Amino acid sequence: MSYMALYRKWRPRDFDEVRGQDAIVRTLRNQIIYQRIGHAYLFCGTRGTGKTSIAKLFAKAVNCENPDNGNPCNCCPSCQAINQSASMDVIEIDAASNNGVDNVREIREQVQYSPVSGKYKVYIIDEVHMLSPGAFNALLKTLEEPPSYVIFILATTEKHKIPVTILSRCQKYDFKRIPIDTITKHLTLLMEKEKIDATPEALSYIARVADGSMRDALSLLDQCISFYLGQTLTYDNVLSVLGTVDTAIFRDLLKRILNRETGEVLKIIDRGISEGQELSQFLSDFIWYLRNLLILKDPHAGEDNLEMSTETIAGLREDSRKIENQTLLRFIRVLSELSNQLRYATQKRVLTEVGFIKLCHPQMESDTESLEERLRVLEDRIDESVLIPADQAGLLQTGGYREGTGQGQAGPQGRTSSHGRILSGEQAENALSERFSPAQAADLKKIAAGWKGIISRLSKPMSIQLGKARVAVSEDSDKLLLIFKEEDGVYKGYFERDNHKNLDLLSDMVAEQTKKQVSFQCVTEDTVRRSGVSPINLSSIHLVEVEVDEEE
Repeated sequence: MSYMALYRKWRPRDFDEVRGQDAIVRTLRNQIIYQRIGHAYLFCGTRGTGKTSIAKLFAKAVNCENPDNGNPCNCCPSCQAINQSASMDVIEIDAASNNGVDNVREIREQVQYSPVSGKYKVYIIDEVHMLSPGAFNALLKTLEEPPSYVIFILATTEKHKIPVTILSRCQKYDFKRIPIDTITKHLTLLMEKEKIDATPEALSYIARVADGSMRDALSLLDQCISFYLGQTLTYDNVLSVLGTVDTAIFRDLLKRILNRETGEVLKIIDRGISEGQELSQFLSDFIWYLRNLLILKDPHAGEDNLEMSTETIAGLREDSRKIENQTLLRFIRVLSELSNQLRYATQKRVLTEVGFIKLCHPQMESDTESLEERLRVLEDRIDESVLIPADQAGLLQTGGYREGTGQGQAGPQGRTSSHGRILSGEQAENALSERFSPAQAADLKKIAAGWKGIISRLSKPMSIQLGKARVAVSEDSDKLLLIFKEEDGVYKGYFERDNHKNLDLLSDMVAEQTKKQVSFQCVTEDTVRRSGVSPINLSSIHLVEVEVDEEE
């Protein structure tokens, strides 16, 4: 007997063997058990999720002579004929090659004849969205008023192309992508039945590459087994057959991108192409790697979301500490756009190389995420050149000081000669103790020292906007100041819109974390220069936790 592919050999023979579509299976079985069978069904979903398999099971079950709890017996003549694709009562039609009006008219003529041996005549029309408009119109009347013994099962991967008039006459079932763990368990079971050794990591990786399609998973598994016939199927074996990349390569690639080593990045891509790796799969795997880093950066997301070994997760966690969330999101966006473009590109390699060069050089783009990345790079360079401790850089970026419910009064006017300049460093520390009472100065230092905790609890949009300002305090104002550059007007506007709602939210967060009620005001550096007042840049002051006597 000739070899049969795994996806054909292990096609489900009853509803109990179907994986990943429990809700649909339960509904169809109940219809069979309680004799509530419809006349038209529409099965929608991505490839390989079981649409045709379940359609055949349903056709077999409704015609079975000895059904058991909605399942076909697989023993009666009707079941055996359908299993052998020899039944005259189950007609499969490929709408991709039979999509004309004449083909549908032929169906309309055939439905007039009763089933040959079973109870129902079942028409399974695959890829039904490929029918022409005329063919849909010809099918419409038959779907609306079919003979009582006829059942239509329409299967499609593109439901949006089905006319509404057809949709309204069918029971619609949406087939979901099958979870990775469900596919992995099924592959493990089949390997035991086939008596083939395969490591869990290998099967899990095949399940992920299959992208929710059980048929794709079985086809990929078949391919890997054929290459390593007689050997244990390992993770490395699967990588070599499918032309995919190990995580170590991606770790090196990310490191080179973050270091702006464009030449090394292009060498990694060239090496992958030389080894036969398919660029679309390479991109897909790298995006998945970045997705895993993003998950590990979320303290609320557990490692259960990552289907990989403890050692691999440890390496990913180390990588995740080296990259900001916004940078990760930008990388995923750029690569996702690139992945879509590769489908229709003739120069895939050139397009891929340009995409990775963009990752290395954010100045090539003008979107907000790229501007954020450019700013981060500049800040890193400034920090390295002037040796500013990271925990003191840009901590405060709002304004307003008030103690309790009463407004704090300005202390002694120990002005410096630098009117209109933002005081920082030692000059700022001296000015703080000269201009404010000891209790007020201590409160301001306490707010500054707790600023990291405040920032960590803000929403992501607000924390990003806040990063564009410096926080300062002036004795001429009862508010803390958020000082923006002239070109950062959009960030200033973020805090001033909707009646300063975002400033109020910031005030509430400061009060919650420091027990000190403050208010804020947004100004520009030019406004500070013209005012002649020298506000104190709180983020430049040596920050320490200060115990304040509440009675003061």
